[in-house]
Amino acid sequence: MTRITRRAALGTVSLLAAPVALHAQPTWPNRPIRLIVPFSAGGATDVTARVIAEQLGGSLGQPVVVENRGGAGGNIGADAVAKADPDGYTLLMATIGTAAINQYLYARMPFKQDDLAAIAMVNQVANGIFVNPEMPATTLAELIALAKSKPGELNYGTPGNGTSGHLSAEFLKSRAGIDLQHVPFRGTGGVIPELLAGRVQVAVDNLPAYLPHVAAGRVRLLAVTSRERWFSVPQTPTVAESGFPGFEAVAWFGLQAPARTPRPIIDLVSAATIEAINKPTVQAKLREVGSEPRPLGPTEFQAFINEESVKWRDVVRMSGARLD
Repeated sequence: MTRITRRAALGTVSLLAAPVALHAQPTWPNRPIRLIVPFSAGGATDVTARVIAEQLGGSLGQPVVVENRGGAGGNIGADAVAKADPDGYTLLMATIGTAAINQYLYARMPFKQDDLAAIAMVNQVANGIFVNPEMPATTLAELIALAKSKPGELNYGTPGNGTSGHLSAEFLKSRAGIDLQHVPFRGTGGVIPELLAGRVQVAVDNLPAYLPHVAAGRVRLLAVTSRERWFSVPQTPTVAESGFPGFEAVAWFGLQAPARTPRPIIDLVSAATIEAINKPTVQAKLREVGSEPRPLGPTEFQAFINEESVKWRDVVRMSGARLD
């Protein structure tokens, strides 16, 4: 990743300002920066954004104000940033949905992926594969064997069509050759009570909200979808360890900006973001909400987005999922 000092970056931004029509002041930033969160307050995307906003405000010398603009799976907020002035004063807390999945899931997209530029990846959250403890499956292999013996009879719940839980399950179904019926809910809050009651037999969803129920024995966690074992449940095997080498399906978050934002601004924000993520106090805050820090600079983050886009394109097409 290209690293530049704040002084050098500001000087370069000043020189570049006029040609790219920034209507600029002598230095950047000289007023508050908006960080658009394309989901409602309180979720993992919002919490991640607020942790990073606080750090960036201190590093950049201007407040970074979090603004929640939810709707359409994140597309409304992402579109607002894609169409914003490329002056560095409007940033996006991007997600796996807005940056990789939605372009294949939605019949009509208000923006294109190349309308946004990668700044830095921040963190990721594993999904878990959970079952009601009355289910006669204590491992992923046993669940798959059960599903094969009852094709189409078992169901699985997720927080909604096109979520990382939904597509992680479809990815697993394709790899394992099993048939489970999808039951989408409006968020994790709808899935958990149905899983606890046994009306939903399996759930595939972001890990953190389920862990208290796992600890209490009300839910059984069979596997995690991360590449390596997850820090908060190190005793739980990964899907890859459970017979599917190379399997990885995690939710992730990062910063993006309007595509024509000057590179010195992107480099400055990226450097400040990665510096923040490497602080032990920030890592502790990110892990408190169940996420794992994963700092990547602009080039690396864009390459990661490209790889994820190809993977989820194929999964979406295979699943047949489509949203208007």
